[in-house]
Amino acid sequence: MIVAIDGPAGAGKSTVARRLAERLGFRYLDTGAMYRALTWLAMQRGVPLGEGEKLAVLARAEPVTFDKAGRVLIAGTDVTATIRETRIDRMVPVVARHHEVREVMRERQRELGQRGDVVIEGRDIGTVVAPNAEVKVYLLADRDERARRRSAERPGIGTDALATDLKVRDQSDAERMQPAADAEQIDTTHLQVEDVVDRIQEMVRAIRTQQMGTASGSQA
Repeated sequence: MIVAIDGPAGAGKSTVARRLAERLGFRYLDTGAMYRALTWLAMQRGVPLGEGEKLAVLARAEPVTFDKAGRVLIAGTDVTATIRETRIDRMVPVVARHHEVREVMRERQRELGQRGDVVIEGRDIGTVVAPNAEVKVYLLADRDERARRRSAERPGIGTDALATDLKVRDQSDAERMQPAADAEQIDTTHLQVEDVVDRIQEMVRAIRTQQMGTASGSQA
C-alpha cells in the first residue's frame, strides 16, 4: 500500500508521515530530502544549480537512497543532518524547479515506492508520483502557523528570514502544490500531530478492510 501525503512547507508533512509510518510499520520516504541531498552534492561538486540538464545527469548517476534507519545517503555519504542546514534550505527551490531534475527524481521515487508498504510525503505525490496511491492526503495550515513551526524547527534563524523563505518556497512550489482530486484535505493549523495521524490511520484501516472484503468476495 502507498500512502501519499502532500502539502506546503510547514504543514506538518514530515512529522505526520514519519509518525504514521512508525505506527503502521511502513517505510517512510521523504521526497524533499532527495532534492536536498542532490542540492548538497551539486554544491560539493561545483555543479551549477541553474543548469537543469547537468543536475539531472548528476541525480541519475548518484541516486539517493535511504537505509533501514531512515538515514539519507547520496554518493556514499550520510547527509541526513547536513541537508537541513540553512544554506541548503535556500538553494533547494532553485534545484527543484528544473523539469529535468523533477523527472529523474520522480522516476526514483516511483522505484522506491514500489518496494512494499510505504508512506511517501512531498509536493506532488498524489498527483504525479503515485496517482494510484490507495490513500491520498493533502495537509495545509495557515501561513502564520506554518512559519511558527518552521521557526521551532530552526531556532537559529530569524523570524523574518523564515517568513521570507516560506514565501519563496510557496511561490516556487505553486505549480506542484495542488491536491489530487481524490485527496482528503486536512487543515492542521489547530490539530496536534497525533490527531492528524489518527485520522490518516483510520483511512488506511478503512481501505484495508475494503480490500480484505473484496478479496474474500472474489474467493467465494
